[in-house]
Amino acid sequence: MDLFARSWTALLTAVAELSDGDFDQPSGCAGWLVRDLVCHLVIDAQDVLITLVTPADTEPTRDAVTYWTVTQTPPTGDDPLDALIVRLAAAYEEPWLLKFHLDDVGSAAGRAARLADPGLRVSTQDEVLTAGDYLSAYVLEWTLHHLDLVAHIPDAAGPPAEALAGARELLERIAGTAFPTSFSDREALLVGTGRRTPTDGERAQLGALDARLPLVLG
Repeated sequence: MDLFARSWTALLTAVAELSDGDFDQPSGCAGWLVRDLVCHLVIDAQDVLITLVTPADTEPTRDAVTYWTVTQTPPTGDDPLDALIVRLAAAYEEPWLLKFHLDDVGSAAGRAARLADPGLRVSTQDEVLTAGDYLSAYVLEWTLHHLDLVAHIPDAAGPPAEALAGARELLERIAGTAFPTSFSDREALLVGTGRRTPTDGERAQLGALDARLPLVLG
């Protein structure tokens, strides 16, 4: 849960430091500009708040690994919900409004996470997890979206090393195998989730895992 706080704080800080022009840059998410991604983060923060105040009294049905649905079909940006995010982001008109809303809701989500009992059972998407597992799953979400945020903004600060390492560890658990040690944490996440196409040399190192990539998480 401490890693959740550090990865989320780093992402909020990175958004706060963006220039107005950065919001018009493409992000690492297909079909989304940076402003669209930031709008998505507002929705994510709302989801965290909602989930942490939706207790469940049944046994967990998912954990940090099985929380994710995995396909090999990368998003195109044409999904109706993805398109809705673009319209919502455009409605903000000025980047400072998006920054304000994310800081407001995002700070509340961070506080709620720090106050949560890791063993508390919570419900989301008709599934039950412990709060600890739910927040651990979101370390991967925050870290991947942090990479998406700075994909075309070279001067922006990326995710902290501990978040990259934690996200890689969870992705490897989802994959059921480790990525080659020659892959940095960042490259393992980018290649593993289809955000970057592996080189021929990397494909050789990946071996049998290459045929199962990308791991598209939903």
